[in-house]
Amino acid sequence: MNRAANLIAPFARTDQPPPQTLWKFLVWSVSSAWPFLLLAVVLSMGTGTFDVLGAILLGIMIDSALASGEGQVFSENALLFMAIAAFFLILRPIVFGAFSFVQSVVIGPSLGSLVLSRLHRWTLGQSVTFFDNDFAGRIAQKQMQASRAVTEVTIETVNTVVFALASMTAATLLLLTIDWRIAILLALWLLAYLRFITWFLPRIRIRAAARAGARAAVSGQVVDTITNMRTVKLFASAQHEDDVAIKSMETYRERMIDFGSISSLFRFLLTIIAAILPVALTAAVLALWQAGAATPGDIAAVGTVSLRISQMTGWVSFTLMGIYSNIGEVEDGMRTLTPRPTITDAPDAKPLEVNAAEISFDKASFSYGRETGGIEAIDLTVAPGEKIGLVGASGAGKSTLVSLLLRLYDAETGRILIDGQDISKVSQDSLRRAIGMVTQDTAMFNRTARDNILYGQRNATEEELIAAAKRAEAHDFIQDLKDHRGNTGYDAYLGERGVKLSGGQRQRIALARAILKNAPILILDEATSALDSEVEAVIQTALDTVMEDKTVIAIAHRLSTIARMDRIVVLEDGHIVETGSHSALLAKDGLYARYWQRQSGGFLTTKAAE
Repeated sequence: MNRAANLIAPFARTDQPPPQTLWKFLVWSVSSAWPFLLLAVVLSMGTGTFDVLGAILLGIMIDSALASGEGQVFSENALLFMAIAAFFLILRPIVFGAFSFVQSVVIGPSLGSLVLSRLHRWTLGQSVTFFDNDFAGRIAQKQMQASRAVTEVTIETVNTVVFALASMTAATLLLLTIDWRIAILLALWLLAYLRFITWFLPRIRIRAAARAGARAAVSGQVVDTITNMRTVKLFASAQHEDDVAIKSMETYRERMIDFGSISSLFRFLLTIIAAILPVALTAAVLALWQAGAATPGDIAAVGTVSLRISQMTGWVSFTLMGIYSNIGEVEDGMRTLTPRPTITDAPDAKPLEVNAAEISFDKASFSYGRETGGIEAIDLTVAPGEKIGLVGASGAGKSTLVSLLLRLYDAETGRILIDGQDISKVSQDSLRRAIGMVTQDTAMFNRTARDNILYGQRNATEEELIAAAKRAEAHDFIQDLKDHRGNTGYDAYLGERGVKLSGGQRQRIALARAILKNAPILILDEATSALDSEVEAVIQTALDTVMEDKTVIAIAHRLSTIARMDRIVVLEDGHIVETGSHSALLAKDGLYARYWQRQSGGFLTTKAAE
């Protein structure tokens, strides 16, 4: 059973990006499952044909019985009846069972995982801007929605559409053997039925896509509120968030009503159309029988087939409605998930090779697509092992400079080099592996303390993990952690975004992560801002050790934390306006000196120099 369940590799990779047209996207999603989908198609055709064949055999059985003399029905037809019994009791169950097994065990469990894993990998490769411009909950919802919809479209197409086509083909051939005029009646009814569904289904598809978009908006809004629940509580804004959520839910409700109104009309009219078929075909074959052109077996066969097709019409139509609804959801998910990343590796990108860790900004400019903001024509070289501090009011360009170095954005003009290698021409993963970073807004996963620290180096030993935590002054408080599941110490979960920790504790775990990573380049963005003075003094000692033999860029509004750097670079309005050591800049009595003199409580404010 396990072997059969793994015939389709559920997490198979593909090197191709997701297409942005529907049919090609569906093919891309299920590409590695084609051999087993084709097997399912063959079995579905078999089950559809066997349904009609059963009616044919029933008619043959009736005609044979009527043709036999009294008391000789079984003796004269023993072999025929045994063959028909074998068909119904052995052959038909084997084909139907094989089809059910392929659908439920081979295809069903693996196909959804295959599609979801491909969409998730693609989403992971998106640029930071992609995530900045959307709700996290909405993106996750679109991944789940699209993968589920693709799976259902694929399975229902094989399970229903192929089955129905095979049944219709076999039924038409059966009716032709009886009388061509009955086959013409079926063909005319089929044309009317197809015209009916081709008018309704595109409209259902449009309304299904609108319903899916509204549902995802509700999910995104709710997740956004829950993610920021502390802010909601602090600002007593539960009523506001409720109003915002209700507005999204009302839109979703309206889209559901739109969808429900057209689907109910579709079902009502379909019931009438389906009822026409058995009435018309049965009346026609009775007329032929009365004229001596049909047998009682023909009446039984036509009646059985017409009732089966009538019943199947409702089933197929509802399934087609579901398929079209899912196609609408696939298209809606495609619009969100398939855009091409704005930051990509060059076709011939090679791994970054760091020997000395020299950083050079060569006339680098970036303004986020605006006329002002960001940085402009920055020329800056950080020597191997040099420690520099970046200083400037908010919006001066400090974070932009760091984001460009990490290649979260690409410089609009100029270039950035590490050991003479243009970072736009090396792989992004190798670039970011060479850079350790500790930020003010420390990112934590809702995983264990161990998992969060090991993010710096996932194959580190337990001894290396604990040593890093001790150097970051995190070991003692980690040992005291306990979560709601009863896990303690390094096995305790930290909550979403580390909400169970104080700001200082989160930053110490982030420091431990950076220590464990041991990258040749280190970026500190307000790395000690959430620490009290006593802990900061201890951490500063640890940082001094961590910074040894590394090239360091540190951003700080608390100037005392970077006063000991080898060099301080002062930014204003995206330009470097001063550079030098702390003492040299104070002696210069320029912008940095004014910052130093006018700090409030040791911090640099946005308007400090005004």
